Amino acid sequence: MLLAIDIGNTHTVLGVFEGERLAADWRMTSSGHRTSDEYWLVIKSFCAGAGVSPSTIKGVGISSVVPDLTDIFDSMARKYLNVTPMNVTASLDLGITIHYKDPTAVGADRLCNAIAGYKKYGGPLIIIDFGTATTYDVVSGTGDYLGGVITLGLESAAAELHRRAAKLPKIELQFPEQVIGRETVSSMQAGIMFGAVDAVEGMVRRIRKELGIDARVIATGGLSSVVARYTQVIEVCEPSLVLDGIRIIHERVYGNK
Repeated sequence: MLLAIDIGNTHTVLGVFEGERLAADWRMTSSGHRTSDEYWLVIKSFCAGAGVSPSTIKGVGISSVVPDLTDIFDSMARKYLNVTPMNVTASLDLGITIHYKDPTAVGADRLCNAIAGYKKYGGPLIIIDFGTATTYDVVSGTGDYLGGVITLGLESAAAELHRRAAKLPKIELQFPEQVIGRETVSSMQAGIMFGAVDAVEGMVRRIRKELGIDARVIATGGLSSVVARYTQVIEVCEPSLVLDGIRIIHERVYGNK
């Protein structure tokens, strides 16, 4: 079994693969205040709840955009699983060409999305990841990583509105019944949620125009299925795309070991 760990700025998602099958997955808050020992207790508890024995985990792959947490999970894997984890970076043999001026500047999660997306659907692709930031990653018809777009994520936008405006409350990220709000909460929800839909449709249109081809659009991230219900631009949601990418890269680097 392979333990895949996707460390984001807000959440960390873990998945255990049995071959190509995702046997179990969990989500928790990313916290630099936990030690490797504390994270191990959490993972051990998750495994017990899913009926997974930690002794069956023979490989660990990490995709991380939080360097301090990378070190913590790396230490945890070595100490408790006796495994040297694979950390996803552009320096690995990924089997793709990265058309970034500095390939090492591309986030590990974006590389995983691109590789898993192409493996599942071919190309060209536009992959939208709704996380702390909303990212658009563009993959060519031959699987090359062409680059993309980074903008503020939905949770970040809501938090920033609340932080900067004294009278604006925290809100739940859901679509209101109508665009024209009759009170503050629904007005904020309309701005953030319908604004996100319009941003997605506009950005996809621009990317397709620049590519000169009708690239397929897939989405991932915690809020992808919520947004997808309100636009026909998103053709399919793949909530575990980063985890799939970690698995595919680990298989490429280590084979069946």
